[in-house]
Amino acid sequence: MSKLFCDSNSEIWFTRFDELGASCIGMPYTVNGNERFYDLGRNTDNRAFFDEMRGGASVKTQALNENDYIEYFEPVLASGEDILYVHFSRAMSGTFASMDKAIATLKEKYPERKITTVDTKNISMGAGMISYFAARKHQEGASDEEVVAFVESFREKVRVYFTVDDLTYLKRGGRLSSFKAVMGTIFSIKPIISVSDEGKLENILNVKGRKKAMHTLVDYLESGKVDVRYPISIMNADTDEDVAVTVDMIREKYPTAEIWQQLVGPVVGAHCGPGTIGMIFVSSLDKKDGQ
Repeated sequence: MSKLFCDSNSEIWFTRFDELGASCIGMPYTVNGNERFYDLGRNTDNRAFFDEMRGGASVKTQALNENDYIEYFEPVLASGEDILYVHFSRAMSGTFASMDKAIATLKEKYPERKITTVDTKNISMGAGMISYFAARKHQEGASDEEVVAFVESFREKVRVYFTVDDLTYLKRGGRLSSFKAVMGTIFSIKPIISVSDEGKLENILNVKGRKKAMHTLVDYLESGKVDVRYPISIMNADTDEDVAVTVDMIREKYPTAEIWQQLVGPVVGAHCGPGTIGMIFVSSLDKKDGQ
């Protein structure tokens, strides 16, 4: 028997997460030097966080240390259960070096227990969509090996596309040069960002203007062969009007689709900034077969 873990960078809203019987590893961030841990919106006011960013607050993200992971995992192992951790992209954070050390330490202490990890190669609701349906399978009695196989297959079908409103935050995070940020702002260039096969963020397209960027996001549903058996998720960093417009465009094309609407959390939001809007969906095609 195993206990399934996800992390808050999957951004599954707490009311939905609570249905899964899983545990969540809270990822840390700081606001003006004060450390906080994201809790999937349970007690965190995401809108207030973006107001703080707009007001000029210094926000940063950081990695967990080895002891943090031990504190999450050891009580489960000590109780006689194994661990299955479905996590956000290893390629996006140095936190997994600490996780590896913690697991090595715990395996020495609990040699009879099993700790299995599997990479969604994604973040935000890209990781969340994979984690959610993996946890559902775990709930239904799938073995750890079956859940891992599901994640490794399903992650090839999950698509993530988002655009930011202000290039400043990408520049601060080192994902955009100062020159490109200034020129992009002057000419109202909006990047369309996705996640690579390796689990890294990549700028796949630049379009002129916010309206064009939003239409481009919705166009990816058709070009990506959306599988409407799964939800279409709209993530946003406190930009309700844009969400409403995007939902209307999706409803026009896919009137029966289930649509999840949700606020981006502070850890992801620290890198993309207020006004970000993204779309996550499941394709009927593997990445190698289609867009």
